[in-house]
Amino acid sequence: MNEKHVKRVVVTGVGLVSPLAANSTVSWERLLKGLSGVKRLPPESYGDCPVSIAGIIPSYEDDPIGGLDMNRYIPLKDQKKADRFIQLALVAAEEAVIDANLLPLSNDEKLDIATIVATGIGGFHSITNAVNTVVTKGSRKLSPFTIPSFIANLAAGQISIKYGFKGMIGAPVSACAASIQAIGDGFRAIQSGYANIALVGGSESCINNVSLGGFHAARALTTNYNDAPECASRPFDSQRDGFVMSEGAGILILEDLDNALKRKAKILAEIIGYGTTSDAWHITSGPEDGSGAARSMQKALNDAHLKAEDIDYINAHSTSTFVGDRAEIAAIKSVFNNSKTYISSTKSSTGHMLGAAGAAATIFSIKAINDGIAPPSINIDDLDDSTDGLNIVTNTPKKTSLKNVLINGFGFGGVNASLIISDFVK
Repeated sequence: MNEKHVKRVVVTGVGLVSPLAANSTVSWERLLKGLSGVKRLPPESYGDCPVSIAGIIPSYEDDPIGGLDMNRYIPLKDQKKADRFIQLALVAAEEAVIDANLLPLSNDEKLDIATIVATGIGGFHSITNAVNTVVTKGSRKLSPFTIPSFIANLAAGQISIKYGFKGMIGAPVSACAASIQAIGDGFRAIQSGYANIALVGGSESCINNVSLGGFHAARALTTNYNDAPECASRPFDSQRDGFVMSEGAGILILEDLDNALKRKAKILAEIIGYGTTSDAWHITSGPEDGSGAARSMQKALNDAHLKAEDIDYINAHSTSTFVGDRAEIAAIKSVFNNSKTYISSTKSSTGHMLGAAGAAATIFSIKAINDGIAPPSINIDDLDDSTDGLNIVTNTPKKTSLKNVLINGFGFGGVNASLIISDFVK
């Protein structure tokens, strides 16, 4: 790529639906208070699976301040035509579009707006329901909306249709790195001039007895904290025993800097580096030395023209699994040979939102830069000895100036993705 033609890419809007709250502002406030969005599930959600907790978005009825009223965003008749992961993406997209003050747009402007929304799994609820319908009633009882209700690219498709965005459309389905890759794809599209604006991010909602049972069979989920859900997600703690599955969606509006300045947009941050690699190692875990993750981070640093010591804070992928956290710690140590960089995992409060996790972490990291505060990893009673020499932000936020922040997202299949964002300086 000819460097003189590479455009600067900024973030002008964000939207987040998380287990902490159904908008980005309240989610951030509760994150800084050290709250958890992990709750006990109703029995029908987990059946005979020994995992009975998850990160669930609060309802408006239970939480008038931060809860979600889906009827406010999507008519009931249309909710029946789209899986919940699509619905959550639409909710987060609305917040992001409003936050960016993006509307109204001319027809010509819409031609150059990309829509790239990832998911790790897609419409699992709709697939499960369709299978149950076929088994109990026969295939003739399936709705004509069955297939478009669960296809992975329909979150992007529905958003594109709603707003009339006619640029490129994409849907990375790369497990838990998916939404970092979606942001990276939008970043590259704008850098190269292929789009002026990109709506990017990820969405996930797949909590049922099939997904819980499947991840439990892979020994990935926590089972020791069913009676204390808020304590279950504990990255870096020596007593962690698996991740907490969560639902949610995170959407960002990316723009060519010149376009953002022209329309006098509020600029939240700048994206300056992106890297992605493969472990080529194992279907569910990476090498113990974290070499693939390390290469991903180094690629992002090289792309941003930064040195390791230039990174002020890392929002780690660490999900609270014993093996995964240790591999990322090893990767960080191999790249960041110093103890100054602050490190935490915001999944300690939200649980693991799978294909939406990277977008959520990026949104939290943008707010961290804007507010000058490194969010904490909660539930740390005893730091894993592998973290010796690292500057983990434990249990309470750290007030500090943040210039450059790195966000990691790693997933099954050996996929690694790293993003670097920066405080915007004109």
